[in-house]
Amino acid sequence: TRLHWHMVESMAGILFEDIFDVKDIDPDGKKFDRVSRLHCESESFKMDLILDVNIQIYPVDLGDKFRLVIASTLYEDGTPDDGEYNPQDDRPSRSDQFEYVMYGKVYKIEGDETSTEAATRLSAYVSYGGLLMRLQGDANNLHGFEVDSRVYLLMKKLAF
Repeated sequence: TRLHWHMVESMAGILFEDIFDVKDIDPDGKKFDRVSRLHCESESFKMDLILDVNIQIYPVDLGDKFRLVIASTLYEDGTPDDGEYNPQDDRPSRSDQFEYVMYGKVYKIEGDETSTEAATRLSAYVSYGGLLMRLQGDANNLHGFEVDSRVYLLMKKLAF
């Protein structure tokens, strides 16, 4: 059933996952030395992503492909976490399989809803300590996002 699938999905703590292609970098010019704004499109769900990345620690090139996961927890079993780093914690972490991880807060969700119809497209906005993300597309892919919730972004480049 649909409800059961949703429970399983949210238990694992993954809100969104897809492969993205970098289509453009800093189209409006570079605002900061260490940060680039990536414009990307996802392969499976055709979502549009605008993402600020610290390119000093994680350089990204035009045409790169990366796996992106947005999750509410880093624990593989979906156990909630409080966002505090604990070096003694040796439980498997989702971050082990990724190269670049940020922790942030959903600050806005916008939709194309009208007074009579629910939104078919949504935009979720997240701030990772001032680095911004906008994920935009089919509302069905963004139902797990809630304003003021804390989320992890995990990225890993794919070899061609």
